[in-house]
Formats: sequence, C-alpha cells, structure tokens
Amino acid sequence: MPDQQTRARPLAPGPRSTRHRALAPLTAAAPALGAYAAVRAVGLLVFWVSASAAGKDALHLLGGRWDSVWYQRIAEDGYGHTVTLPDGGVHPDLAFFPLLPALERGLAAVTPFTVQGAGIAVAWIAGLVAAGGIFAVGARLYGRRAGVVLAALWGAYPTAFVQSMAYTETLFTALAAWSLYAALRGRWIAAGALCVLAGLTRPSAAALIAALAIGAAAVLVREWRAGERRGLARRNARMLLGVCLAPLGWLAYVVFVAVREGSTFAYFEVQAQWGNSIDGGRALAVFIAGLPLPAALGLCAALGLLGWLVFLCVRQRQPLPVLVYGIATVVVSLIGSGYFGSRPRLMMPAFPLLLPPAVALAALRTTARTSTVVAVLAVGSAAYGAWTLLGPGPP
Repeated sequence: MPDQQTRARPLAPGPRSTRHRALAPLTAAAPALGAYAAVRAVGLLVFWVSASAAGKDALHLLGGRWDSVWYQRIAEDGYGHTVTLPDGGVHPDLAFFPLLPALERGLAAVTPFTVQGAGIAVAWIAGLVAAGGIFAVGARLYGRRAGVVLAALWGAYPTAFVQSMAYTETLFTALAAWSLYAALRGRWIAAGALCVLAGLTRPSAAALIAALAIGAAAVLVREWRAGERRGLARRNARMLLGVCLAPLGWLAYVVFVAVREGSTFAYFEVQAQWGNSIDGGRALAVFIAGLPLPAALGLCAALGLLGWLVFLCVRQRQPLPVLVYGIATVVVSLIGSGYFGSRPRLMMPAFPLLLPPAVALAALRTTARTSTVVAVLAVGSAAYGAWTLLGPGPP
C-alpha cells in the first residue's frame, strides 16, 4: 500500500496530455474554422464556375492583377520599380509594405509554388489564421457560439472575395485579431510584437497602434483614479513595453523609405503620389456629389448603415482596444483621398463591426436559423465577388 507521500505526489503529465493541451485551442476553434472555410468555399465555387463560363483563368484573376502584381514584383526583384502614368504622374512600388512580398518569396523558395501561387497560398492560410483570431476575440467577449458566427460573417463580408486574392487583407486581419486577443488577455508584449508585424503589412496598422495605446492609457488612468499610484509604471511594465513595441514595424518602414529616397518625408510623398493622402473626407464628399441621385442616395444609405453599426458597437460596450480598432479602421478608410472603390476593401479588417450582428444571430433559437442567414449572406457575397472579379476594375 502506497504511503501518504506517494499518494500526494502529482502525476507528471504524459505525452498524451501534453499533446491534448497543445491541440485544445485548435479543437475549440474548429467549428469557426469550418464555418469560415465553408463560406469561402461557396465564394470560390461560384467564382470558379463564373470564370470558366466566361473563358477566363480563375487563378490569374485571383493572383495576377492589380496590387497583387506589385507585391509579386517586389518579391522577385526587390524595391525600385516605378510606373509613369500618361498624365505624368508617378507610382513607385515603395507604397507597398514588405511583409507579404517577403512571405511570398520565402514560400516560393521552399515549395513548388510560383511567386503568384505563393501569394494566393499566403492569403488563404492567413484567412484561416484570421478566422481563428476573430473567433478567439468573439468567444472571449460573447461566448463560443458568437465567435463562430463572427468568423463566418467575416467570411461573408461583401468584399470577402479579396480574402481569396494575393492581397494583404487576410494577413493584416490575422495579425490584428490575434494582437487584440493578446491585449484582452493581458499579454501586452505579444500584442505589441504582432502589431510590429501588422505595421510591416499595411499602413492601416495605425488603427491597431492607436487601439493598443488608448487601451493601455485607459488602464493607467483607471488605476491612477483608483488611488493605485504607487508603483504604477512598474506594475504595468509589460503593458508599457508592448505599447512601445507596437509602432516599430510601421516606423521601421517609414525610416527605410526615408533613407532609400534621401528625404525625411519620403514615405508620405510616395503615398501622395498614389493619391493616398488624408483629406478629412473631402474626396468622399466630392465623389458622392458627382453621382446620379439614386446612386448618391444608395451610398448615403450604406454610410448610414455603417454609422449604425458603429453606434451598436459603442452601445455593446466592447472593450476599448477592440472598439477603438474597429472605429479607427473605418475612419482611416473614409478620410483618405484614394480610389473610392477600394474603401469597402480597406474596411474589411474592421471585424469588430460584425460583433453586434454576430451576437444577435447567435441568440437565435435554433442553429438552423443562424445557418440559413449565414448561407444567404454567403451566396450574396459570392455572387458579388464573382461579378466584381470578372469586371474590368480593381476591387
């Protein structure tokens, strides 16, 4: 008979229990990943059938046009390519951030993929990683069912076809979602490190940087007002370090462009050459004013719906980093002077906007009702995506 000491000794975790713990997060996210993959499969199927009927190469449409070509050229040859427009304007490739081209080049080097195929593969893999992060945020805030619906809704976003293209949206959203999740769990250094990578992916990382900074500032103010002033900085040292890390990726690229071009403000000059300056919404107002009345009213209604979603997010009392990230992403997308057609795509990473409808759908009495609504949205998104990708203009 074992003695008391032997009975009290804890059992060492075996390989099976260690493996189980390692797979637990993936197991929890499996329904969300499955729902997201199913929604995107509908979009790809409708697009593939439409492209075949039109006699067009589906893979080329996903990875060989518009911004995808710029990223792939950087992956193959590095920076230095410039296009001169018929009106004398100049478009340098320095407007495109380096992380996606680096991943394309690395994947193409170790697999049979071409750089174009690698770009599509990165986007698809990042889409699943993003869906996992979106689920993690939604599940932590409003329960697993809401998290699953949130991931599915993001896959059915009106311009979700871009998630299947060799673009940066899925990669950026994956980094942003997991950064926010890390912040919600108090893992600020991880949040800041992921934000560094996001800052090497898209300029809209400014929204994520602001979200982490404002969220941390709120923590400090709350503790200060609660009288917990002694040792405030030491107690929150990891949070402060994470916030200091957050902008380093974006700043590193700004400095790189400045050094390469020999001008302190070269990055902003490059963005201005592409028409990507901040004008406070003037370009948007001019665009709406130039539309036929029915189209202008329709666009105003869409903007009104967007404002209503923002209001619902505020009323939902989302945690400050999540709320600030969603709103800041929308604001950054609307106050620029760039091509109007890109704005819905630029807002796609703002997945917190989908939290109110996700929670409402998750509250439906039966899974069948929720699934039916998501299926209808998926088909609508798929049809719109096929129509857009088979058209002449960029998404």
